[in-house]
Order: sequence, then structure tokens, then C-alpha cells
Amino acid sequence: MRVAHLLRKYNPIEWGGTETAIQRLFEGLRKQSVDSVVYCPKIQVEDAVHDPLRSAGCRIERFKAFMPIWGISGREKQEMISMGGNLMSFDLITSLWRERSISVIHTHALGRIGAIGLTIARRRRLPLVASIHGGVLDLPQKVKASFDNPERKGFDWGRIFGWLLRSHGLLNEADAIVTCNPKEAALWQNKFPHKHVLVQPHGVPVETYQKDHRQKALDSFPEIKNRKVLLCVGRIDSIKNQAWLVQQAPAIIKNHPQMILVLAGACTEEKYGKHIEKEIQRLGLGGNVLLTGGLPPGDPRLIGLMQQAEMLILSSVSETFGLVLLEAWAAGTAVISSRTSGATTLIKERENGWLFDLEKPETFHAAIDEALGNDDLRKQFAARGGRLATNEYNTDVLATRMKNLYEQLIEEKHAPGHSTRR
Repeated sequence: MRVAHLLRKYNPIEWGGTETAIQRLFEGLRKQSVDSVVYCPKIQVEDAVHDPLRSAGCRIERFKAFMPIWGISGREKQEMISMGGNLMSFDLITSLWRERSISVIHTHALGRIGAIGLTIARRRRLPLVASIHGGVLDLPQKVKASFDNPERKGFDWGRIFGWLLRSHGLLNEADAIVTCNPKEAALWQNKFPHKHVLVQPHGVPVETYQKDHRQKALDSFPEIKNRKVLLCVGRIDSIKNQAWLVQQAPAIIKNHPQMILVLAGACTEEKYGKHIEKEIQRLGLGGNVLLTGGLPPGDPRLIGLMQQAEMLILSSVSETFGLVLLEAWAAGTAVISSRTSGATTLIKERENGWLFDLEKPETFHAAIDEALGNDDLRKQFAARGGRLATNEYNTDVLATRMKNLYEQLIEEKHAPGHSTRR
């Protein structure tokens, strides 16, 4: 079986949780004799960086894409692409049409790129699977409002393409919807009762995170030596909410002077990244906050940071799943997270971790104080989380479920009397 996967963005130097989840899916599918062909936009630094997906055995096909907006600068276009811009590509249409011997088209992008996949799938009578890696229906009201009424910059002349491709009907017409979040899945199943809706949580290769890499982290980041590390892993982006964490740092330091906050992740929102740097300077935290920049998936330095950390902190405004929580547990580290739908699916309050409310910073500080003041409890929670990661989020098991979905859709598509339209 060969499956064509469509990505809106794939730049190894801007790696994040979505890319990690996709890579692990591909590795699992390869063990199931499923070949993955990845279609993603061209990037300028392609030849200069290591390509994890290619290393995972995928064939990478880069297509020309553009942001169809008049009246904004090249830098603004690039920032929109990094943060979720709605791209268009004529090159993808022809390339995907000519791709030979594919059984399924699986889009990991919505908008115009996903709609191109739907159009080609309908013309070729192939199943179309659409994955939601963020949230669509299950979003905090504030985030949803910002998506529904975005700040308009320039004139989006690409709307005509969206209309022609019927991009707004993508999820309605897809043969299956895949999401990592049970609440998101339930909302879509209620909306489309007869559609295949699969909850496909992100997987983690536990054994990779159990090999000791602490010394690698200490050698690479000497600032953390003899410090209590609080680690936040994720792209530098306003949704990830690292600025809030920086603002809480002075109060943590007051009670725990040996604390150092480590923010590990590539900056995909330049303005927000500069805001964080200014906050660090304003609060006099130069010696208490470390920005590592982007670290590749499975990088021993990142795993070592997780193993060295007292706690992993997730401060996101919205988090559909929270793969980094599983990774921290696999590394033997306790976790604390804001109350997002993804985190509350994984964390059982004061059983395997701590949850806090962003609107009530005192709940965050109470959890931090308890965690740092009780080593036995922290280790107990981390061990319970580790067992959850090992027993329920194995990458091979999850890949088998995805292959089974593909096979079911292929069988249905070729059944007598099947309609190619839902």
C-alpha cells in the first residue's frame, strides 16, 4: 500500500509536536508495509539540514506554493506560513495527479492544500483522510474568536481558489476524519454521525527516552549544572504561552533560588520571540531563563534536558493533545500543565501530574511548590505517567490502527454502488 500525505509546512529547523507525531506515524506504517510519499512546500534550506522524514524512509516531494495575499511584506508572508497560513499551489495539483500507484490520500493540512487533495482524490476515486492536528471545534472561546475573526492583513485574492476547490467543505466531504483529541472527535461525530471519525493519539517510542542522555545535556547547556531545571518544550509561539511562564519566574525564584527555566523550541513567531526576550531582560532573568533554540526530534540534548529536569511544564493556551507530556513521562520526569483539553485527557489530577488554571496563577505556584518540595511524590507521579505512556501509547499499535482504517476505506470505495460523494 502506498499513501500520499499532504503537509502544509515541513521545515526541519522549525520542528514541533505535529512533525514528531507524523514522523512516528510514518515509522510505524513502514513496519506495516505501508509506503509513505510526503508532499510539502519547497523551502530554501532543504539541502542544508538533516531531513528526519526522509531518514524515516519517506519519499519527499516538494511542490511550489505561494501565499495569495496582496499588500503584505515577504517577512509577513513567511511568518503567516510558519503560523498556519492558507497556501495555494498549482504545482501540487499536477504532481499529485501524476503520482502513480497510490491507494489513499491523507491530508494533514486543511484549507486550500487539503482541498487540492480532496479534488484529486475524488477524480481518481481514492479515499481521502483528513487529520486535524490542532483544534477546530474544540478550542477555547478566545482562540476560536481569533480564528473566526483574524486580523486582516492585505487582500486575500486566493479566496477564489478556495471557492473553486470547496475548501470549506473539506471535512464534510472527507471519507474519514482523524484527530488525537477525544473531545474534538466526539464533536465531529455528532456533526457527521455516519462518517468515520478516528481518535488517533500521538505515540511515543518509550525506549528512546529511557537511554540516559543527561551528560549530553550538561555538556551542551552548562548553565543548567547544579540548578533545578523547569523545562518547557515547544515552538516559541503565543499559543504555547511561554511569556506567561517567564512572568511567573520571579515568584518561583523567590521560593526556589536554584531554579532555571529552560525554553526549548524553535521560534516560529518572530514578534512574540522578541517580546519574550524583552520580558526576560525587563525582569532581570538573564541568569534564570535559558533559550535553547530548536532541537531536532529525538535529539540526545533534548532527551537529556527532560531527564535532567525536575519538572516539565506545559503552559499552552490551547493544546489538543500534548505529546511532550508523554515524552517527559517516558524520560522519567514529572509534568505540570495548564487545563487544556489535551492535557486533561492525559493527566489525572494529583495521580500522575498537576494541572493549573492560567487565570489563577496561584494554582500554578501551589503545584510548583508541592512538586519541588516533595521528591517522593514527584517521582511517584512520574512513574505512573511512564506506565501510561508505555502501555497505551505505543507507536506500533497506533500505526496498525491507521492501516486498518486505510484498508476499510479502500474496501468501501470499491464496493458496488458506493458513491464518491458524502
